[in-house]
Amino acid sequence: MECTVIAQEKTAQVFRTRPTTFKAQGTETGADWETIPGLGTVRWSAPEISFGAQMALHWDENPVILEHHPGPTAGAMWVVLREEKLVFVGDLVAKNQPPFLAHADLPAWIAGLEHLMSPQFRGFTVVSGRGGTVTAAVIKAQADLMKKIDDRLEKLARRGGSPDATEKLIDVFLAGFKSTSAKHKQYAQRLRYGLRHYYARHYRMGSSAEE
Repeated sequence: MECTVIAQEKTAQVFRTRPTTFKAQGTETGADWETIPGLGTVRWSAPEISFGAQMALHWDENPVILEHHPGPTAGAMWVVLREEKLVFVGDLVAKNQPPFLAHADLPAWIAGLEHLMSPQFRGFTVVSGRGGTVTAAVIKAQADLMKKIDDRLEKLARRGGSPDATEKLIDVFLAGFKSTSAKHKQYAQRLRYGLRHYYARHYRMGSSAEE
């Protein structure tokens, strides 16, 4: 899509350090695009405009609001149309599939879900970047799952567990998802990659590495 790309500043920073093209390497993170056969080199559409906490696009009398809501990634954002009572939340809620955890901040993610369930968004249609529109029950289930993941990783860290020990948590977190055998394998890889990287980054590398 040849159009102007807008991103939150922390996302824009990531793109500034990347090469302009990306070559598919096969299954690693458990993302859907990794299952597409024959996917070759992809050219990034790098952000041309970035913002900090919030940005408003005034195309008509009802502005489109871009808001920074870290959690799934440091530069995660929502798109809010208040008059239409519509909000696009990206990876904050993943419908019928496990979340991506490698670059996450779980306390911020949980805070974002609680904000989404607050009276401020009562009556809004919520659109996930992974699964389309989601109900209040799906959002609540996502919040419960993220709290469970955070709690289990905290307990593992208190025991001094290694990143390898996160492997044992995969089946625990997959238990609530119904999927085909192929999807189950993909989702297991997503959690394997995400849990290991999140745990290593938050509990084994120290605060200086995190910064």
